[in-house]
Amino acid sequence: MGSPSDINTVKTYDAKKVVVNYGGAPIKGFDDGDIVEIKATADRWTKKVGADGEVARVRHADETSEVTINLSQTSPANLTLTLFMEADRLTGKSILPLTILDTVSGTLFFWPQAWIKKVPDIGRGKDLKATKWIFDTGNALSEFITGDGMP
Repeated sequence: MGSPSDINTVKTYDAKKVVVNYGGAPIKGFDDGDIVEIKATADRWTKKVGADGEVARVRHADETSEVTINLSQTSPANLTLTLFMEADRLTGKSILPLTILDTVSGTLFFWPQAWIKKVPDIGRGKDLKATKWIFDTGNALSEFITGDGMP
């Protein structure tokens, strides 16, 4: 629990201040709703309890993630990501850095190695649809999470 002065402090979050960059290319034109979703691929620790109740934990080295970037179907970044995906299909050489930074709060995720996992599912209809780009990553270099929204 914060100090009494923190209780009355209004925090601010601005989705426009979230910066996504893949392979040096800024990614913009996000869908309404979640900009990005980050899921750790594995637990960092596993608990083991012996028959006599002794507890131990096992550290796992897997610091990889699955990252979903949600773009509007009208986003020009769809073409950028398509070109990276095609280059990877043809050459196998589009394992590139992926950065997600909230410039207001300082929350930062950085993977030196990331790649597009598959062709996004595409839907077309009466309304605009999200284009969900799913990335797999190597081990994270930064997973720095702050309290989103700064006074």
